[in-house]
Amino acid sequence: MGWFLVVAFLVVPIVEIYVIVQVGQQIGALPTVLLLIFESALGAWIVRHEGSRAWRALQTAATSGQLPSRELADAALVLVGGTLLLTPGFVTDIVGFFFILPPTRPLARRLLIGFFMRRVVVAVTRFGPAGPGGGPAYGPGRGSGRVVPGEVVRDVPVERSPGRPDEEPPDDRSPGRATGG
Repeated sequence: MGWFLVVAFLVVPIVEIYVIVQVGQQIGALPTVLLLIFESALGAWIVRHEGSRAWRALQTAATSGQLPSRELADAALVLVGGTLLLTPGFVTDIVGFFFILPPTRPLARRLLIGFFMRRVVVAVTRFGPAGPGGGPAYGPGRGSGRVVPGEVVRDVPVERSPGRPDEEPPDDRSPGRATGG
């Protein structure tokens, strides 16, 4: 994740400035600025159109009971592409259009899914199927932690029902604290 942040915040702006300067030297400063404004306006219009289309597809898939994986990926691509199109620069605009335009979005979706599948495989390999927080792979008898026997001591007086004074409420519903034994 660290390399991604370095690229996003250091390398991309440097590349964008370089490309803007090169385009400005070829066609002039005013046409370059107008081209950037036109790309942003066109991108905003396409995002609005494709975003509403992706939202309708997501709603249709959800109401029909299907798993909307393709529709979620498309919505994510439109969101990221729209963000890139609103960022001034030619390189981010090219990537943004690649994410948003219907002819190129399936390829972008495949790349996105491939990226996330590799991340999932790395996470499962590194942390086990339950992830870094625990779960069945970290249950009793599987870790190196110590098991300490204990009992629950009630901090709050227990209300008894009027008909049965000797009846105890279940331990899982009563407030208490664990103490070592």
